[in-house]
Amino acid sequence: MVNTDTIAAIATAMGNSGIGIVRISGDEAIAVADRVFKTKNGKKKLAGEKSHTIHYGFICDGDEIIDEVLVMLMRGPRSFTAEDTVEIDCHGGMLVTRKILETVLKAGARIAEPGEFTKRAFLNGRIDLSQAEAVIDVINSKNEYALRSSVEQLRGSVSKKIKGLREKILYEIAFIESALDDPEHISLDGYRDKLYGVAEEAEKELTKLIRSSSNGRVISEGIKTVILGKPNAGKSSLMNVLVGEDRAIVTDIAGTTRDILEEHISLQGISLNIVDTAGIRNTDDVVEKIGVSRAMDAAEDADLIIYVVDGSRDLDENDRQIMNFIHDRKAVVLLNKSDLEPVVSVEEITEASGHPVIAVSAKEETGIDRLEEEIKSMFYEGEIDFNDQVMITNVRHAKALKEALESIRMVKQSIEEGMPEDFYSIDLMNAYEKLGLIVGESVEDDLVNEIFSKFCMGK
Repeated sequence: MVNTDTIAAIATAMGNSGIGIVRISGDEAIAVADRVFKTKNGKKKLAGEKSHTIHYGFICDGDEIIDEVLVMLMRGPRSFTAEDTVEIDCHGGMLVTRKILETVLKAGARIAEPGEFTKRAFLNGRIDLSQAEAVIDVINSKNEYALRSSVEQLRGSVSKKIKGLREKILYEIAFIESALDDPEHISLDGYRDKLYGVAEEAEKELTKLIRSSSNGRVISEGIKTVILGKPNAGKSSLMNVLVGEDRAIVTDIAGTTRDILEEHISLQGISLNIVDTAGIRNTDDVVEKIGVSRAMDAAEDADLIIYVVDGSRDLDENDRQIMNFIHDRKAVVLLNKSDLEPVVSVEEITEASGHPVIAVSAKEETGIDRLEEEIKSMFYEGEIDFNDQVMITNVRHAKALKEALESIRMVKQSIEEGMPEDFYSIDLMNAYEKLGLIVGESVEDDLVNEIFSKFCMGK
């Protein structure tokens, strides 16, 4: 899979901006750059310059000057890709940036595939696979928690934990194999009890990592949240308050919202993928009935349901239907229109729904801070401390951890059943290999290609 040809791409977003960057990497990166770059006096060549230096000059296509630039020279292995790398900092117009890239390609580079720079960093041993995946997570971060978690993973928090576990497992594998090969000098007497302790400790660490993946998914993807309630309960008004602008149509006419409206918002660093739905009620209106059906379908797949109750109206059969639906689901109930004379009480709804109830007024925008705190406490196990907590945010990592945990539990079971020592070695090796998938030490080419295909161009 290792390529030595020279690649190039635009590393900044396409659009008019103050600066644009064209990145070149590979064995011929410096030579390619020298073919298009001219210093002010026209005498210097990048090939004779030191690494990690910046040079002023012009990018030229033959005798035509394309742009005035700064060129950054980084010789391998002291670069992101661990290859010779040149970055051309030019003016950020779309036309000029593209023309510089075209000139570089004419000079001998080829266009980079999506994620190929990071892929080369992985293949050249500059970073492991979990760190490579963290690069795209940093780019795609939707909130402060996601960004901090991704940066910690990029710095190697997941790698260190996984490599530490693998080292412990590998030591036990080596000990068992050595003892089986040389029983006269290496005794296995009492080893089962020792290995059982090691397996128990590994089980605890793996379980903790897997448990963090629940928080991790919420951090990276956001909480899929559906707002349910009867018509005119204030769902759309709440949606507008949370979003911070008038996205949903609000009227006094029941059944105004007939389809689902989706928005992404951030509350105290927590991402909500929030869906406003049609009011839940029995209706003969064909279009409204479709909207109600879609609302219930969305609620079926939700991580969180926000049930909005109109506190100025008596509960009816539609309310009972919603409360029965949310009874065993993760939900919070909002007693809306607290600015009006209440007809139902917090205690009555709490008893009927089995969920915490918060009095709010979407009109007056009161009580929203309590809703934010309640959501945070529902989804995060205590405060998230990124200084020492490893957070699993990647579904692929979580799957590999679960498979490794199963193998460790098989080791414990084999010990309890008095199985021969070579059985332990088989399951330990399987756990070792599953953990290796996370850092990329035992991964197939197709998976690597799939991972990096999701990256943006130039990264």
